[in-house]
Amino acid sequence: MKALQGIRILDLTHMLSGPYAGMMLADLGAETIKVEPPVTGEGTRRLLEHDSQNSLHGFGAYFLTLNRNKKSITLNLKSDQGKQIFYRLVEKADVVLSNFSAGVTARLQIDHEHLASRNPRLITCSVTGFGETGPARNLTAFDMVAQAMGGGMSITGQPGDPPTRSGIPIGDLGGGLMGVIGVLAALQARHLTGRGQHVDISMLDAQISLLNYMVTMYFLSGVIPDRLGNGHFVHVPYDAFSCADGHIIIAIIADNFWQELLKIVSAADLDIEENKYQPGRLKNKTQINQRLNEILSTQTQHYWLEKLRAARIPCAPVYNLQQAVQDEQILARHMIVEVPHPCGGSARMPGNPIKLSDTYTDTFSPPPLLGQHNREVYQQLLGLSEEELTALQENGVI
Repeated sequence: MKALQGIRILDLTHMLSGPYAGMMLADLGAETIKVEPPVTGEGTRRLLEHDSQNSLHGFGAYFLTLNRNKKSITLNLKSDQGKQIFYRLVEKADVVLSNFSAGVTARLQIDHEHLASRNPRLITCSVTGFGETGPARNLTAFDMVAQAMGGGMSITGQPGDPPTRSGIPIGDLGGGLMGVIGVLAALQARHLTGRGQHVDISMLDAQISLLNYMVTMYFLSGVIPDRLGNGHFVHVPYDAFSCADGHIIIAIIADNFWQELLKIVSAADLDIEENKYQPGRLKNKTQINQRLNEILSTQTQHYWLEKLRAARIPCAPVYNLQQAVQDEQILARHMIVEVPHPCGGSARMPGNPIKLSDTYTDTFSPPPLLGQHNREVYQQLLGLSEEELTALQENGVI
């Protein structure tokens, strides 16, 4: 059994932020029906399909990953007949998830106001760049737009270098995660009120939220933070350091860790009264980091990590992607899984990070072929006949 078993989602999403939210909900057990345009399908269905390194049987890495555990139906929402069929599906759904540009669902008459008249218990969730209110609501936004306006790029990168986007598409993924949280909160609220509601998620809002205490510090101090590379504006040493065969990070966040570190690196010139406490180390940050780099570069990652971990000092190797996905902790937590392809073979990809003690089954069904579940959904949910399905297909409705 999975936690969201019995919840049915109509997934209208495309690209990354919305599909990621749908993937998380599907992994948790929601029956997630991907509603795609006939013929072309959702945008990422064709992305990387001809890239021999990053596709399998015509499914690129985006589609393979983001659409596991989902079903696919085709439906032309721009046609009157298609819209009426969608309304019938809505009557049997719990959630409608979308990430169209602001205003699109209203123009298509599939926004919460229209759909709630068919199903008052329905939850709708939109993930857009700027949300559905405010002066920027109609601007175009993708991941990097949210990262830029959200402030995160201004504090990412080395001092003096240009602003740097996060290597992880945190603008898109942050919006998707907030969408999941919003849907789960609305499902819980429905238990109390008996009513559905609309969840309005802004990717930009998500970036501001993720700044968290840094925004509070700005309002308290008036100081605009700048790029610090891998360093920290409070803790020292807190950075990435060179070893003979790579890099490690050391994060000294308490004075007692500093004393333990000095026993390991044996740097008499750093073992001075001023450095015993954080204010002194912050003042001498450049000297401390330079000296540690000199010492740590004389031995391997393994040599230093063994000593640092024995002293309970916060530290870690800096992995490349290959090393990260091969780490024994990642594998022990089943965070790399094998997901089959509907045409044969399988692909390895990240697993489900949400581990529940009771309602948890770690299973992954293949991402669907376009319209693969048309008959199952339309016949079982709506009771359409084979003749009706054939007519709908001939008319370009499905």
